[in-house]
Amino acid sequence: MSRPQPEPRSAYKHFQAMPTRWADNDVYGHVNNSVYYFFFDTLVNQWLIEQNLLEIGKSDTVGLVVQTGCDFFAPISFPDIIHGGLRVAKIGTSSVTYEIGLFRNDDKACAAKGHFVHVYVDEKTRRPVALTDKMRDKLGALKP
Repeated sequence: MSRPQPEPRSAYKHFQAMPTRWADNDVYGHVNNSVYYFFFDTLVNQWLIEQNLLEIGKSDTVGLVVQTGCDFFAPISFPDIIHGGLRVAKIGTSSVTYEIGLFRNDDKACAAKGHFVHVYVDEKTRRPVALTDKMRDKLGALKP
């Protein structure tokens, strides 16, 4: 199996800037690997909120993360600004596979590339529900 390679900014459809924090750095002087998943979660959920697909505490349907992963290519440190790139790789019946590139400052290639899968469920029963047409249309705009 070949090692994944960093991708350029042009591989992603939507971007959001996110500052690193002092507390993100670990004893090795770079952002700890666990923090990358906070960036992923922030990027996707902010996009969902901006698209009126998620209203915290009020939405009948919510996305639960059932799978996630990350490949690391270059270090990120405080006080870097992360530019999170977002695209959708796959839209299922009740699930979405998001792909994320994290770009350090003005770097042209991503420092990390990750993914996560949301399964959309009824907020109360936690049973899977089909994606709405509105959601499919908005997610489709993020496909390469």
